[in-house]
Amino acid sequence: MAEMVEPNYRKVMPLPTSPSNTKTLGELMQVITIIDSDPSKDVTTSASLQGYQHNPQEAWLPITESRNGNTFFAAFHLLCSGIGLQALLLPVAFATLGWAWGIICLSLAFAWQLYTIFILIRLHESVPGIRYSRYMHLAIVSFGPKLGKLLALFPVLYSSGGTCIILIITGGRTLDLIFKTLCDRDAMCHAKSLTNTEWFLVFTCLAILIAQLPNLNSVAWVSLIGAITVVLYSTLIWSLSITKDRPIGISYSQSDKLKSNMEIFSDVLNALGIIALAFKGHNVILEIQGTLPSSPKQTSYKPMCTGVTISYIVIAMCQYPLAIGGFWAYGNKVPYSGGQGLLTAFSQIHGPNTSKLIMTSIYLLVLVNCLCTFQVYTMVVFDNLEVRYTSKKNRPCPRWVRTCLRIFYGGLAFFLSVTFPFLGSLAPLVGGATLPLTFAYPCFMWIAMRKPRPNGLVWFINMGLGCFGIVLTVLIVIAAAWTLADKGLKANFYKP
Repeated sequence: MAEMVEPNYRKVMPLPTSPSNTKTLGELMQVITIIDSDPSKDVTTSASLQGYQHNPQEAWLPITESRNGNTFFAAFHLLCSGIGLQALLLPVAFATLGWAWGIICLSLAFAWQLYTIFILIRLHESVPGIRYSRYMHLAIVSFGPKLGKLLALFPVLYSSGGTCIILIITGGRTLDLIFKTLCDRDAMCHAKSLTNTEWFLVFTCLAILIAQLPNLNSVAWVSLIGAITVVLYSTLIWSLSITKDRPIGISYSQSDKLKSNMEIFSDVLNALGIIALAFKGHNVILEIQGTLPSSPKQTSYKPMCTGVTISYIVIAMCQYPLAIGGFWAYGNKVPYSGGQGLLTAFSQIHGPNTSKLIMTSIYLLVLVNCLCTFQVYTMVVFDNLEVRYTSKKNRPCPRWVRTCLRIFYGGLAFFLSVTFPFLGSLAPLVGGATLPLTFAYPCFMWIAMRKPRPNGLVWFINMGLGCFGIVLTVLIVIAAAWTLADKGLKANFYKP
């Protein structure tokens, strides 16, 4: 929540509120703080050193319950949430764009999203004494209660909840792959595999069991495990791919002779969408920064910058080899369907000739990473659920209520994953609508919050990037919709 603290002020300092007398979501996201007027009391008390927690509700919610994080904890969270299976699709984008344009577009997208990350962490405490520890709150303050919710509500909900559902689908299928790798073609193994629905349930139970950790800061070590596993499986996949023989008949350029101009244009936009969707986690940047301590003398900006720098150096060391090495190893034979790109190509082409131990290790690393990443994204959902309870009851959630809320969400996510097991195929379409969270909104937020000189260099850069991000989002969504209409969608409801 945004929290306002001004030293030696006698009056209440509310943020702008909705004209309605009823309690809206926007009002719940605003904090009114009264500061003791006794000048003998030092502002830098233990409460202020932990992030100006004068509003008791901040200390009741999973995101801001603990502000004892540090640079390394932030780096663990950023690594775990900032890279995933989407990076395995980068060779597919290179197959359309080619070597030169693929590397150029990947580099530009990397620099762009890194720029917007630094915008967000600067805006986290852009006004002295105020912390915006949630993306939605910053959007509401920047754009107003109505427009902020209209623009950011769906992208934030999908980026958090939708990611959890896709992780259940991916994790459940990975469990099935582990079982089949260990038991298939083994005369000593007589066990029968579970159905995909049952594997989804097994993954969900494991994920919700870990999710009983109380707050985002407490899952830092889980994020460390997730960061290690994503680096390991990324390195294993690209290094093994380039050391084995390349398949016969691979090509490094698409044959466009039989394609119409619309098809070529759509392929290019879809490739750009793949690159853009490889960068995720902006919807949890402010939440991660909210776990760091802050005081009037030393804000959370510098430790967060250090954490971002460390994590994104590692992310670059994972993504570039995956894109370049994967494209060199398989060319245009990296499949797009299934959403696992390079992993699927390696399994199909080199899996039969790779030891069972290595294949099982890769699948196990993917599974553990899915379980750990689930914790970071689902904590945002838990925070939204608990804010309703704490606002109504004006007290923290009892342990049993918190447990019930998390089990309820786990059941809901499991139900949706079984209902929409093809959600990964819709990622270019639905996920494309979340791209403004990464590439556009932070630029507009900077203009709204910091008010740079109109038509100046800073204003021009942010306005240009923001508008280009919106245009790119619209084009990518249109291209994804056109591709789905052209190729069709296997909507296997309740048949994972």
